[in-house]
Amino acid sequence: MRKVILGVSAFYHDSAAVLIIDGEIMAAGQEERFTRVKHDENFPMHAIRYVLADAGVGMEDVTTVVFYDKPWLKFERLLETYHAFAPSGLPSFLTAMPIWMKEKLFMKQRLRKQLSEIGKVNCPVLFSEHHLSHAASAFYPSPFQQAAILTIDGVGEWATTTIGFGTHNQIKIIKELHFPHSIGLLYSAFTSYIGFKVNGGEYKLMGLAAYGNPDSEQTRTFIDQILSALVDLREDGSLRLNMAYFTYATSLRMVHAKKWNTLFGIPPRAPEAPISQAYMDLSLAIQTVTEDIVKKLAKTARELTQSENLVMAGGVALNCVANGKLMKTNLFKNIWIQPAAGDAGGALGAAYTGWHIHENKARLVADEDTMKGALLGPEFSDKEIKAVLRKYETSYTYYSDFEDLAKSTAGKIAKGKVVGWFQGRMEFGPRALGNRSILGDPRNPDMQKQINVKIKFREEFRPFAPSVLEEEMQQYFACESPSPYMLITAPIHESRRSPEPAGYQEYNLRDRLYHCRSDIPAITHVNYSARIQSVNRRTNIRFHTLIKEFQKITDYGLLVNTSFNLKDQPIVCTPEQAYQCFINTEMDCLVLGNFVIEK
Repeated sequence: MRKVILGVSAFYHDSAAVLIIDGEIMAAGQEERFTRVKHDENFPMHAIRYVLADAGVGMEDVTTVVFYDKPWLKFERLLETYHAFAPSGLPSFLTAMPIWMKEKLFMKQRLRKQLSEIGKVNCPVLFSEHHLSHAASAFYPSPFQQAAILTIDGVGEWATTTIGFGTHNQIKIIKELHFPHSIGLLYSAFTSYIGFKVNGGEYKLMGLAAYGNPDSEQTRTFIDQILSALVDLREDGSLRLNMAYFTYATSLRMVHAKKWNTLFGIPPRAPEAPISQAYMDLSLAIQTVTEDIVKKLAKTARELTQSENLVMAGGVALNCVANGKLMKTNLFKNIWIQPAAGDAGGALGAAYTGWHIHENKARLVADEDTMKGALLGPEFSDKEIKAVLRKYETSYTYYSDFEDLAKSTAGKIAKGKVVGWFQGRMEFGPRALGNRSILGDPRNPDMQKQINVKIKFREEFRPFAPSVLEEEMQQYFACESPSPYMLITAPIHESRRSPEPAGYQEYNLRDRLYHCRSDIPAITHVNYSARIQSVNRRTNIRFHTLIKEFQKITDYGLLVNTSFNLKDQPIVCTPEQAYQCFINTEMDCLVLGNFVIEK
């Protein structure tokens, strides 16, 4: 009998569902894509219905359900934390306990009840520890027979960081860092203080850090203050936080704002307020400290496991700048990072623990990972797309030959058009990888401003990623390994850079932002780096073909690629959502499968 395993993550942020049949990933989806609630934490009813339907099975066919963490261990941590910090956490404790007593402690019953709304539940419901789920999501789909495993996030039950070792179908956790000492929560604390949302704005902080001045006295002072007052960092990468400065253990706030103001000399920034150089330098300071921590942890993982392979997961593994710096250390011969590294990917890891650990099934390791390019979400037929276009009485051009479609679309992009590109299966994870993307010409110096301001309605300083032909990647970037999931930042080659004017670091944010830094300015960040997606024909032939056609026209084998969504909205899932995004922005052209709509 085949084994049908459903992995579920829920009730914190980025709820998701993943279905594995006999060890193969069949489908995966994040609840936010269906409900349109960014980082939706609710039970992933829509995502579960999708993954079951996609695989052609019902709830009654599922042989095991695995939840991505252990609520009783998390409850133990909450009780011990409130006791340790008493009486300061009393209001938070009184608020949290009724919810735990009513809903979260009896998670097995709750899961069974909600799953029974989909169909009959005939199987056991199991629970995997949070960081084991992360570790499983990183190791099991990787292309390595054995590997060191590094997971870093905010917090699971007790663990906030783990170092492990994976070999064959087994995972051994070797070392753990426990709450409240957390690299992820440290980074989130700065995210909050600098005026962005926790569990969503960390990538904004990462992008803003590039505007900090690495040579300024202010930046060096901020780094020293972090390492002397806030963080006791050890050589092995472990740390202890000075909890006198943090409040997340017992309240909904992250930090003691008055103490931070006294320490750094700047108040917490209000959301949407102007960003002064001090906040840019503070962003760079915590980014630098985080990079140092990640490198130290990786070094420890190498020493403990003696493996030349490293796999990573957890929210901090989405810090592509830190990942790029880690690559440059050459500590490991090979590094593979789970594309859905956050809590959504916990559903995948949970399902894998059900297959490899609970069922004790062997791994079949291939030359490439088994993530199928992270293209695991819904796809839509010509008939379904045509129904949407008829609903809105929209004129369109239909291409029966994809080569002709690619040539036409590449020509539009080369002429400065911004194109919504909607193809095949939706991506799983936070990155748009060429199936739910907004595309532009990387040579156009106005492209970053045009997409940020007129289309995505988001902060001007936010950088865009290049999607580059894998075989051409080293023509543009100092990066030797493929980066298929847009999880590595690397420098633009020196030969492509424009001279930096005198006093460049003293320019204000806007002047630095719109200085033309290379011959591919739309994807060159202010520090001459780019977050790379390498595209190969095996994984995504349509996207590869489009970029190849653009290269034939322009001699440039790369495109600007950003996620198909507006600010603070999830990436589009359906043709109708793509169409609505298209008509409500200044996007020039929309390609829905084989249909092209122009304004």
